[in-house]
Amino acid sequence: MKGQFPIDRLQQVRTPFYYYDADLLRQTLAAIQKEAGRHEGFMVHYAVKANANPKVLRIIRQAGLGADCVSGGEIEAAVKAGFPADKIVYAGVGKSDWEILCGLRHDILCFNVESLAELEVINQLAQQEGKTARVALRINPDVGAHTHANITTGLAENKFGIAMRDMEAVIMRAQEMTAVRFVGLHFHIGSQILDMGDFQALCNRINDLQTQLERHHIAVESINVGGGLGIDYQHPNRVPMADFKAYFDTFARQLRLRPRQTLHFELGRAVVAPCGTLFARTLYIKEGAAKKFCIVDAGMTDLIRPALYQAYHKIENLTSDEPLETYDVVGPICESSDVFAKQIDLNRCHRGDLIAIRSAGAYGEIMASGYNCRQLPKGYTSDELI
Repeated sequence: MKGQFPIDRLQQVRTPFYYYDADLLRQTLAAIQKEAGRHEGFMVHYAVKANANPKVLRIIRQAGLGADCVSGGEIEAAVKAGFPADKIVYAGVGKSDWEILCGLRHDILCFNVESLAELEVINQLAQQEGKTARVALRINPDVGAHTHANITTGLAENKFGIAMRDMEAVIMRAQEMTAVRFVGLHFHIGSQILDMGDFQALCNRINDLQTQLERHHIAVESINVGGGLGIDYQHPNRVPMADFKAYFDTFARQLRLRPRQTLHFELGRAVVAPCGTLFARTLYIKEGAAKKFCIVDAGMTDLIRPALYQAYHKIENLTSDEPLETYDVVGPICESSDVFAKQIDLNRCHRGDLIAIRSAGAYGEIMASGYNCRQLPKGYTSDELI
């Protein structure tokens, strides 16, 4: 092994592929349960959109987390992986009829509703099914987050959620409906958030909204604050886990929960990103006029985050101990944006070297595509490869 990787075993696997450190994932899940468990009424759901690899889902389900889904397909994947229906919540700005029916027929815990129009459709479909749908209203809190513009979700300009000014009217409409039961409020302000001040601002907003509702004698059973906790992409070896203590303590200190209220979280990236690595193999070293390229067999079809968000991932050459050289690490896709990193130092690269693109367990395999008629990358856990 080199570092924490079983290099000899990994060398036998066809690249590109995803590798998930199951031990690190289990340690992360244990830390989440420990820190959330210190606070009464805290319930954690895993955001399936981050990674729906069935083997990864089973490990997360075994740890006791619920599931946060944003499509009917994710509901089905969660149920197949063994998540109890009464721990599944379903959000999404554009739920189709079949997806709503999927949630109703599985009797999931809650629909996080994003508009009055959606609420009316859920009520209609629930009536047809002879069901009562539990709903929480997703409120857009107009709270910014210190993160990439493409992954902020809590500003007034974003497509997500019900405007605060409409909150009371939609709640009153829900209470008039015969096939839905209003149970709570849902919020989400963005992703890859490292500044706890952003979550504190969300808590302040929720405190104000709860006070406002109480003036009108509207009780709220549950609060869902979404997810968004970020990880350290720069130092995956030194900081292999998100700061769950600071995260949960922030809500425990700043959010004024009412008696018997439950507080729900929807963590995704912080659960799975650190445990995942995309492995590629060097195809060619190309000397340009002003730079040197390390061309690998993985591309933006396998990991789109650098092209889509200009995201950073630490990259390592696992099969070279030669002196450092500076490279642009690029893929084979016929797009100029198919670049993993520019001007980074790697141990001197040669054709056939095994390249590790770290912290890729979230929004990696799940966002892979078949563009250029490429095969989708396979995903393996360390349980299989060690």
